[in-house]
Amino acid sequence: MTETLESIAQAMVAPGKGILAADESSGTIKKRFDTINLESTENARRDYREMLFRTTEAMQHCISGVILYDETIRQKAKDGTSLVDLIKQAGSIPGIKVDAGAKPMAGHPGELVTEGLDGLRERLAEYYDLGARFAKWRAVIDIADGIPTAGCIEANVEALARYAALCQEAMIVPIVEPEVLMDGGHDIDRCAEVTEATLRALFSRLAAHRVKLEGTILKPNMVIAGKKCPVQASTAEIADKTIAVFKRTVPAAIPGIVYLSGGQSDVDATANLNTMNEMGGFPWKMSFSYGRALQAAPLKAWGGKAENEAAGQAAFLHRAKMNSFAAMGKWQASMEKPA
Repeated sequence: MTETLESIAQAMVAPGKGILAADESSGTIKKRFDTINLESTENARRDYREMLFRTTEAMQHCISGVILYDETIRQKAKDGTSLVDLIKQAGSIPGIKVDAGAKPMAGHPGELVTEGLDGLRERLAEYYDLGARFAKWRAVIDIADGIPTAGCIEANVEALARYAALCQEAMIVPIVEPEVLMDGGHDIDRCAEVTEATLRALFSRLAAHRVKLEGTILKPNMVIAGKKCPVQASTAEIADKTIAVFKRTVPAAIPGIVYLSGGQSDVDATANLNTMNEMGGFPWKMSFSYGRALQAAPLKAWGGKAENEAAGQAAFLHRAKMNSFAAMGKWQASMEKPA
């Protein structure tokens, strides 16, 4: 069967499946390995990711795609199989992070703009040859006094749209990720306001750059209060406000919305996704594209030791299953293992 942008995007949001974000930069994965007192070497990073990708049941039944880092897409497993082939053998789709990170935005104190457009056309062609069929670009929108500014939102969504157009030219499905951070003290209504403004600007720029929405996946934040806000919203309120904002801003042509966890606890990220899918009444599939919320438990269980590989895989399978149920609105808190 001939692959099309539309068929790949639909496979990425297949019922009960979501995306494993395994695209941590070298700096980020070092911080995670520090929590288990493991040195972040190339082999250690390979061994950890190989453990996840070899969790057959999770990969086959719960994970539609895996976002990789540049190092990882080039690595081979201990038996010589490329990690890309391991992912494909499980029936999952390899993807690649292509942005160069969020950097301070000139003239905008406290705000960031994501870089990485230079040379992207050539990098995408190479990544396609290496097996990637989707890509990811993350924009970061912070909320604080006087920010975000219109200039910051506009710069970030313009970059997202240019990236998305280049991806589709290369027959790679773009995941567009405009993340409104939950680090501040803002309430849920302020998050809703900024998320709506960001999404309106994003889809305007995607249209201007002739990006085919049917071959695009959206990876946004949920509408949620900042971590420092004294009043935290209920799961029902998060679901209500998130769905309301997205109905006002996201065209029905988008095949699916895969949420980032954004600092939520493992169970909160699952519960919030489940509540939205229980409510229903929206035109897109809603699933997950979690990094830490899928990996924190298996990383801790594995601990960098070969003898703990089975324990790490069991922990990954559990979280993958929980989020698979949530993607179908069938998760229940009673399914969670006691802490």
